[in-house]
Amino acid sequence: MRHLTQDELEKGLEHILKSPKDGGELNLIVRRPGVEEREVLNEGMLDPVYGLKGDNWLTRGSRATADGSAHPEMQLNIMNSRVIALVAQEPERWALAGDQLYIDMDLSPENLPPGTRLSIGSAVLEVTSPPHTGCRKFVARFGKDAMLFVNSGVGKQLNLRGINAKVVTAGTIRTNDRVNQTAG
Repeated sequence: MRHLTQDELEKGLEHILKSPKDGGELNLIVRRPGVEEREVLNEGMLDPVYGLKGDNWLTRGSRATADGSAHPEMQLNIMNSRVIALVAQEPERWALAGDQLYIDMDLSPENLPPGTRLSIGSAVLEVTSPPHTGCRKFVARFGKDAMLFVNSGVGKQLNLRGINAKVVTAGTIRTNDRVNQTAG
């Protein structure tokens, strides 16, 4: 598949900027049971200890912790569904980004600063502060220009690559659930 150019990606910014500030929609749930494995779910269980049940977050660990254990502030990766629709070009390629939740909602720090709580289904998440940036796998799947786009000044200002979150209250989430900001 041909990757989009920087100019083509920037033309999609107007649509991304129209993302809802609240009352967004959960468009896709993706579980990563193993390295390079993806399972698209209609329903998932979120847990404060395990994150998305069946996902490899806890067992995979993190380079961001001193002991290599899973980073508690990077339990869930969330991406704006309008951004992934643009860079992936086809819905069946969304899961390649490696995030677990794809939400039609403004993920900018102005709208969702760290500490913001989001209710999805019966679960509650909290936006955390570690930045979520693209990696070489993102470049391989969507192109260098896509990486430059999401990590540009505007891209970082809007968190186009996404955000990190942790589960505060366990619960079930389903595709098409409403995503609302909630009082902490």
